[in-house]
Amino acid sequence: MLFNSLHFLLFFIVITAFYFSLEHSKRWMLLLACSCYFYMAFVPVYILILGFTVVVDYFAGILIENSEGRRRKMYLLSSIIANIGVLAVFKYYNFFNDNFSALMQGLGSSISLPYLSILLPIGLSFHTFQAMSYTIEVYRGHQKAERHFGIYSLYVMFYPQLVAGPIERPQNLLPQFRERHDFDYARVTSGLRLMAWGLFKKVVIADRLAIAVDTVYTNPERYNSLSLILATIFFTYQIYCDFSGYSDMAIGAARVMGFRLMTNFNNPYQSSSIGEFWKHWHISLSTWFKDYLFITLGGNRVPVPRWYCNLLFVFLVSGLWHGANWTFVVWGAIHGVYLIGGIFTFGIRKNIKKYLYVDKIPLLSVMTTFGLVAFAWIFFRANSVNDAIYIAKHSITGIPDIVHRLIINQPIYEYLGLSTSFIVVMICSIILLETVHYIHNKFNLATIFQKLPTPVRWAFYYAIVLAIIFFGVFENRQFIYFQF
Repeated sequence: MLFNSLHFLLFFIVITAFYFSLEHSKRWMLLLACSCYFYMAFVPVYILILGFTVVVDYFAGILIENSEGRRRKMYLLSSIIANIGVLAVFKYYNFFNDNFSALMQGLGSSISLPYLSILLPIGLSFHTFQAMSYTIEVYRGHQKAERHFGIYSLYVMFYPQLVAGPIERPQNLLPQFRERHDFDYARVTSGLRLMAWGLFKKVVIADRLAIAVDTVYTNPERYNSLSLILATIFFTYQIYCDFSGYSDMAIGAARVMGFRLMTNFNNPYQSSSIGEFWKHWHISLSTWFKDYLFITLGGNRVPVPRWYCNLLFVFLVSGLWHGANWTFVVWGAIHGVYLIGGIFTFGIRKNIKKYLYVDKIPLLSVMTTFGLVAFAWIFFRANSVNDAIYIAKHSITGIPDIVHRLIINQPIYEYLGLSTSFIVVMICSIILLETVHYIHNKFNLATIFQKLPTPVRWAFYYAIVLAIIFFGVFENRQFIYFQF
């Protein structure tokens, strides 16, 4: 079920109304049932895969808590192997099979493995990682094993964040299913505002930008340098608005019912370094890799060469987590190299900035970071590594041509095949997005809204609803991160 669909709107209204009408002790049953329905709206049979991991990790948590020594580790490894095994079969089997077959052909062998004609279950990586965090935290002694099978199932399957996060930790989410959440007008309206803002980012900005991005990235060789650069910048905002829009709607939907989900994005494109970017982008995933993989490998408490290797390895795994394609692996490698390079050259860059007074102009660091992130997104979005290399190369070599075309004042929309009004809406939407971010950094928007007169508040609500209706792209476009 897509958040940007009429189906979800009706689902949300009905379920929320029932939720507040039920007595507290029965609410978990409603949420579990509607979460199953929500997931089965995609491919019904795949609920069995989710059920398998839920059963395995539920019993694994209890066995881990009741065991000592090597048996605890054995139960943990069994749980992790079961979860990773499901991912390996449904997400990576055909990818590794293709590469294995290519390798065998290169060696002159005809050995091959059978190809699996299966669909990737929606959000498999998200709920798998959330389930793994539970057993790991039980093993580390930070979380008591959940004895209530229904409550644990709801922890994995809670519909707002089931298919695209945020990836919650058991310490935050599990206790909330036992808390009583009464109807609170301020909290409900806050959640609805966040949902509306997330929907605006999705259908008005992300899905509109997607039209231009898909046009160019599908046939990059047909477009000039300016079009390639614009499409890359547009994708930079498309993926942010698409994914953060989903997160806003998930957090908002949960907030309406009284649940607190972690912040997943915090103005990442206003970061002044790649390290800062990863503290503000997809926070639930970046902290997951930090806590459960990077630190397990030794983190930065090891010799410098190994520290660098740990960083690179984590980002290679992060790239592969996003998709079974070499483009994602290269994207992860680029960010790993960015971070290693930033650490290695920190002292030199600090002195250069101080000498040239660049540190007095923070905007330059923000723009540089944005450029580096946008360049890496080329590999994330491209259909193949060859396409990504072509786009990256021609985006740079065609800069003189861009200058020439700007000098002769040739309209941008002629290159992308889009109307002037379409381009204007896209640009205005991005400006509005950054303006809201700027204001939010300076002030607390929730506090500002509470202090506004009622007519003014409702004028804002009507404005965003009308903007969604008149400027939104309603083609039931799936959220980008659903494929992960």
